[in-house]
Amino acid sequence: MNDKDLTARAAEFRSRAYAPYSGFSVGAALLGKSGKVYGGVNVENASYPVGICAERAAIAAAVTAGERAFEALAIIADSPVPCAPCGMCRQMLVEFPIARIILANTAGDVCVMTPAELLPHAFGAAVLPEKETAHEDPHR
Repeated sequence: MNDKDLTARAAEFRSRAYAPYSGFSVGAALLGKSGKVYGGVNVENASYPVGICAERAAIAAAVTAGERAFEALAIIADSPVPCAPCGMCRQMLVEFPIARIILANTAGDVCVMTPAELLPHAFGAAVLPEKETAHEDPHR
């Protein structure tokens, strides 16, 4: 699937967003290595921090379906410039291997980036101490 088709899928998903408070609907389409596309939309809540962004919703849908490796993610909103993910979503994006992130707006502007370009010097698993496995005695 090419970037234009994936962005079109994100636009389709965007029509299902639940954004009664901000009026800012966002759609995301995540292309798995399997070729399957997972959709996500922003879902707002009267208690604002309780909502979820489209990007994280798409990743959650994919992981729930058992997929954890991705080719691309397209994000689209009616914004003056291509819609970039928030900080929380950027952190989630660097957790998974995604080759490219397609940022778009409804006017047709597009910018393609990698997760590392979106969040340089990201916090990740490499900085965490190694965990003991179930095979090791935790009392040594």
